[in-house]
Amino acid sequence: MTNVIEVTNLTKRFGSVTAVDDATFTVGENKIYGLLGRNGAGKTTLMQLLTGQDFATTGTIRVFGETPVENARVLQHVSFIKESQRYPEDFRARHVFRSAPWFFENWDQEFAERLIDDFRLPLNRRIKKMSRGQVSAIGVIVGLASRAPLTFFDEPYLGLDAVARQTFYDRLLADYAEHPRTVVLSTHLIDEVSNLLEHVLVIDEGRIIIDEDAETLRGSATTLVGTRSAVDGFLGSREVLHRDAVGGLASVTVTGLSAQDRAAATAAGLELAPVSLQQLIIRRTNTSEKEFEVSA
Repeated sequence: MTNVIEVTNLTKRFGSVTAVDDATFTVGENKIYGLLGRNGAGKTTLMQLLTGQDFATTGTIRVFGETPVENARVLQHVSFIKESQRYPEDFRARHVFRSAPWFFENWDQEFAERLIDDFRLPLNRRIKKMSRGQVSAIGVIVGLASRAPLTFFDEPYLGLDAVARQTFYDRLLADYAEHPRTVVLSTHLIDEVSNLLEHVLVIDEGRIIIDEDAETLRGSATTLVGTRSAVDGFLGSREVLHRDAVGGLASVTVTGLSAQDRAAATAAGLELAPVSLQQLIIRRTNTSEKEFEVSA
């Protein structure tokens, strides 16, 4: 598989703060990646580095085989859509879609027009008068219709309501199937995007702590529920990601159970339940559930 991005020992410091800490990873061609992590983990800083908007303190970045900083050959193939996207003061939505083809050689105007209808976007309203959801819709339409070989979405869909977000996910998957490219989704809404992701990168305090195939990751953890004595008797020296106890009952989240382990757990009277991708990341980063709950 061809790598679109290759990052080696990448560090970015802002004074005494290390936003990205010795990150090494690759991003393959024509896959959907999730870049996940809590607030302040370093997701946006990392994407700014990958899209040439900032300089690394140390380490190397190669995008399409070249450094992205001040490199028009690279950046013409990259689309970076972020939640805090800004537009000129008097711009209307139609101005954005009129100028987009200047920047994206694969721009599909017909697809953009269908998306404008899907999101019911008022083209002639000034952007500064639009709702947060309408501004978010502009970003996701540009990101989808650009069909850039490398597309980053830095949570631009948070302003959309649940129906509009589902529309975004559906259109992304359908168009990706017809026009494969590399897509990187950064989001707190992990459960919503879980089924879209083919590979997961989790960043925590600037460090990449998970870099795994999504399908493998989804099946890597299990929750066991039963009496404390039965749970403790089964666990032995196994790694425990999380533990809860109420009275005589215990619930633990563990990794790496084989088919034989699962059979033994069932024989010991324990109930087994799968762990969602969001719950797994919460357990691995010691994060509270609230940090992954973002209102639409």
